[in-house]
Amino acid sequence: MTTKMPRKITIFDTTLRDGEQSPGCSMNLKEKLEVAQSLVDLGVDVIEAGFPITSIGDFEAVREIAGTVSGATICGLARCREADIDRAWEALKDGSNTRIHVFLATSAIHREFKLRMDKEEIIRRAVEGVKRAKSYCDDIEFSPEDAARTEHDFLCQVVEAAIAAGATTVNIPDTVGYATPTQFAEVIHMLVNRVPNIDQTVLSVHCHNDLGLAVANSLAAVENGAGQIECTINGLGERAGNCSLEEAVMALRTRSDYYQAETGINTQRLVPISRLVSNITGMVVQRNKAIVGRNAFAHEAGIHQDGMLKEPTTYEIMRPEDVGFTKTDLVLGKHSGRAALADRSRALGYHLTDEQVDAVFVDFKKLADKKKEIYDGDIAALIEQRNTEIGDQWQLVSYEIQATSGLVRQAKIVLSRGGQESEATNSEGDGPLDALFLAIEKITGKSVVVKDFRVQSASRGKDAQGESLIEVEHNGRVYRGRGASTDTVEAGVRAFLNAINRIEAGQDTNKPSGAV
Repeated sequence: MTTKMPRKITIFDTTLRDGEQSPGCSMNLKEKLEVAQSLVDLGVDVIEAGFPITSIGDFEAVREIAGTVSGATICGLARCREADIDRAWEALKDGSNTRIHVFLATSAIHREFKLRMDKEEIIRRAVEGVKRAKSYCDDIEFSPEDAARTEHDFLCQVVEAAIAAGATTVNIPDTVGYATPTQFAEVIHMLVNRVPNIDQTVLSVHCHNDLGLAVANSLAAVENGAGQIECTINGLGERAGNCSLEEAVMALRTRSDYYQAETGINTQRLVPISRLVSNITGMVVQRNKAIVGRNAFAHEAGIHQDGMLKEPTTYEIMRPEDVGFTKTDLVLGKHSGRAALADRSRALGYHLTDEQVDAVFVDFKKLADKKKEIYDGDIAALIEQRNTEIGDQWQLVSYEIQATSGLVRQAKIVLSRGGQESEATNSEGDGPLDALFLAIEKITGKSVVVKDFRVQSASRGKDAQGESLIEVEHNGRVYRGRGASTDTVEAGVRAFLNAINRIEAGQDTNKPSGAV
């Protein structure tokens, strides 16, 4: 009796493109490079680095990632338009392993109301797009946008024509998250059996999570012949997000007996990269999130605890260490050295230069004087605090606040910029932070509306650092800020100031849509 060899499923990560389109999740170039390198460490096969024609920032990010990051195929997105495809190749051309991903909507509702094209025109444009991309690059992916709502006969025609034109991967998107697992499985099964040249391409799926079915739909597609899953870290993406990489990968690994499929993902890097992306984007992972949430391996019910003590597999289908959780995250103390900090930073998924390690080590020593025990969350907060600093802009020097219940708040703050200090006082505001925010606005001359403000613990204990996340609106655009300190008021001030600095640097979170 011979054992059937598992199929290798390609993992196509689109955190830097589709994931970044989540409101408030825009990343700067440095952050994108950090995530891209971490995705390589994770073992993803393809990194969709951006949509080059949408902005100069996206173009530069794709070009920088393609030219400097190795170990995965770097992909750029383009509509089936000459200008899009040319721009994508311009961004990708210096890379050694690249892919152009072209897309065009095919469903009846998109044909009628968005494109105003008939079926013949859609097929012609798709073929022309694939051929133009193929003239630049051998590795071409084609997506019929909104494929899940496209008539089966027409979808087969488009897919067959795209493969004949040179598409090496054909991706079937459930663009609006409308499909159900049974229905989506039927679409994939139908394409495998009806498209005569389907064996000349890799069949891929890109599922959105509007009904909470993105992972289920992707796995149903794998059961029926799909060889690539498009997904994002923490399930980031437009609206309700995309297929969650960590969930799809661990489902294939844990139930390899059922799916007869595997990936090349180093699963012990899942938790570190989840934390990294969460810290960079400000999108907090819910505690009960499968695989990477804080409660994913927590057992509180007495009967569960009893079973766990006797035999872990009674209630645990995966080991926490298999996805990157450690038994304890207490790692460093007051007398720990620079080498220990650098080593722990790497374990948490960060890639720091020697200069960055030196800078974080200074902050670490200051924190160690305030806290006896320093946890992974504290280290991550220190690194992210440094990562969010923007050039020679406003810096916090000091602040004073007098706040008594029922009385007027008195706030005084001193900021520095370019070696010069500025001071402002304020007696307005609903609380200490509001008063300080208004004082910062006086100094900087920037008036904003706070859209979201959160403070959370970076680690455990009463002396834990507070991480503050803020989203503000200025002149119709949204900007994000982050701050950390053992003083939660200071953390809030640093987050607000970071957002103000992003306004001056022009780093907003608004992104054009690149729906697929």
